[in-house]
Formats: sequence, structure tokens, C-alpha cells
Amino acid sequence: MRRHLPVLLLAALLLPGGPACAADNPFDEAAALADSQAAIGREIADLGFVNSRGQPVRLRDYRGKPVVLNMVYTSCGDTCPLVIEHIARAVQVADAAFGRGRFSVLTAGFDARSDTPKQLRAYADMHGIDRDGWEFLSASTATIDRLAADTGFRFIPRAGAFDHTTQVTLIDQEGRVYRQIYGEDFSTQALVEPLKQLVYGQREALSVASLINRFRLLCTVYDPNAGRYRFSYAVFIEIAIGAASLLGVAVFVTRLWRQARRA
Repeated sequence: MRRHLPVLLLAALLLPGGPACAADNPFDEAAALADSQAAIGREIADLGFVNSRGQPVRLRDYRGKPVVLNMVYTSCGDTCPLVIEHIARAVQVADAAFGRGRFSVLTAGFDARSDTPKQLRAYADMHGIDRDGWEFLSASTATIDRLAADTGFRFIPRAGAFDHTTQVTLIDQEGRVYRQIYGEDFSTQALVEPLKQLVYGQREALSVASLINRFRLLCTVYDPNAGRYRFSYAVFIEIAIGAASLLGVAVFVTRLWRQARRA
């Protein structure tokens, strides 16, 4: 064993993802965060994927609605499953608040060699994901690299695993990066609040529907005790109180003015 030890050490240093790879290609957290933030406002290319049912899809198929996007590798045993669980919890709350079908969720496997449609289907089943509008996508290495570049997602291979940015990307109705949410234990509000802005605050012609959406944006608030969003009438009460106060001031000023004229 001792005679072969130098050979084994040399082989370990030369293997992809081994110590030499880790030393030569470290994961720079500051640079990764800068890349992620720089992606905000960037339009994502219309890329082609295969969903977990083996059907070809393109990103343009999801235009017109906000999209919650995250990237995982299915062999991850710690961070990625936690992110999926937090997304699932936030999506459940958002669906209850906004109604189903108001936004899409996409999970892309970035380990192109291993994250096949079959593997992603098993991954979704393992985490109990069965929501219409939540797709698990696989693609070629080139497509994954382009998606990662467009969304500011960084990943580096590490001895059978990956170091990667832990982020969820919100994409607006036109396909532009709107917000990044970081960490594997983000709060429900961290995802649902900006999603609410996209669902109810989208630019549209002035109409009854658009006015209703404006009121929903203002009046849909998170109730931490119930762990869900609800419609609050507090804004209407404040408006009514403000209007009543202004009316009272106007009446008072009018009376003073009339009294002054009579005098």
C-alpha cells in the first residue's frame, strides 16, 4: 500500500473535482453574489428544454406570467432539497392568496449528464411535487450554461458534487430577471412578496380589472399567526378616515368663511 501511495495521491490530484481542481477553481462567494445581482433586469434567452414527461418545451412557452425559477442537481443531499421544500411551502401560500394558475414554477437540473427527465421525475415525486404549472426541466450542457449565465447562477464541480449559488430567481411576464432570493431557509414572505408585485402590479391598460389588481396589491397582506396571506380592509378604513377628516376640515373652513362674509 505504501509503495502505491504516491501513485494514488497523484491520481487524486489529477482527477476532475479532486484537490487540484478545488485549489485551482475556488468558489468565490463575493463574485457569485455580484454575478447574481448583475443579472437583475436581464432578459433570459429563449432556450429549449425537455420536461420530466419527455416533452420539449421552450422558455417562451411561459411568457405572460411570472416564473419562479431555481436550479438544482438531483444528487444533492442537503441544500437543494431544502430549497425545494421552501419553494413548495411558499408556492402553496401564494396559490391560496392569488389563485392557481397566476404564475409558473420551473426547476432546472444543472447536472446535464445526470439530471435526465426520468431522474427529474423521480426527484419531483420524492419531494411530493404535483402542481400544475411546476415543471422539472433537463437540457444540454450548453443550454444549462446559458441559463446559468443569464440568471447569474454559478456552479463548480467538486468531487462528485457541486458548489453553487443558492438562489431562487423571479422572472417577470416579459422574461426578465426581477428578483433574487438567497439561502436554503428563506422565509415565505421573501418569495411571495415580490411575486405579489408581479402578479398584481403588472403594467396594463387602465380598466376595472387593473384597478382591482391595484387594490389587491395594497390589501393582500401576510398574517404571520395564520401563516398565510389575507385580504385586509385596513387601507379602506384609513382612506375613509382620511376622507372624513378632510371633509370635516372643509366644512369647518366653509363655516368660518361664511361667518366672515356676514360680519
